[in-house]
Amino acid sequence: MKKIGRLDKPDNFGSAKMFSNPILEKISRTHIMVPITLFFAISSVSFYYALTTTAIGLGVGLLVLLAGLFAFTFVEYMMHKHFFHMEPDTPLKDKLQYTVHGVHHDYPKDKDRLAMPPFVSAAYAAIFYLVFNLIMGDYALYFLPGFLIGYAAYLGVHYIVHAYNPPKNFFKALWVNHAIHHYKDPDTSFGVSSPLWDYLLGTMPKKD
Repeated sequence: MKKIGRLDKPDNFGSAKMFSNPILEKISRTHIMVPITLFFAISSVSFYYALTTTAIGLGVGLLVLLAGLFAFTFVEYMMHKHFFHMEPDTPLKDKLQYTVHGVHHDYPKDKDRLAMPPFVSAAYAAIFYLVFNLIMGDYALYFLPGFLIGYAAYLGVHYIVHAYNPPKNFFKALWVNHAIHHYKDPDTSFGVSSPLWDYLLGTMPKKD
């Protein structure tokens, strides 16, 4: 199996100490509901301003919101594949890759590190808005809620597949695919909240 973390095999019971400074160590951990709540709050404010300060009709706005949700699934896939799993061919890349994602492959059941800390999540939301506003102007106020709802859904699904046993319904495929990604083949199943882009781009797990 391709080595993503630094342990010989995943530790399902442990937790990494990322920082010697106790304050940094503390703020590197977060409850999953903190960023999810943050994203829904920002989405609500953005949607309110979209309704009250723009001339964009609600019907068009909702379509833009859905486009934002769809766009997130692609960004999720590409970030996971090309950034989280980048080749750490320099010491800086190795440190970055391990801090952002490799540690998660070493300790996949560490519930406090299944999402970025809230100050990082807030910074992401601000950057997303600035980029979307630059590209699409007022439509960004509708696009951003869709994108952040997609992000919140991803965080929720990611937490659930690591914290709970798979259900006996069609959602089980998400658990199975992510388990294959962690424990069998990390070069497949990059989509966590949806397998869409794995199907379209040829990274679904191979059937035995």
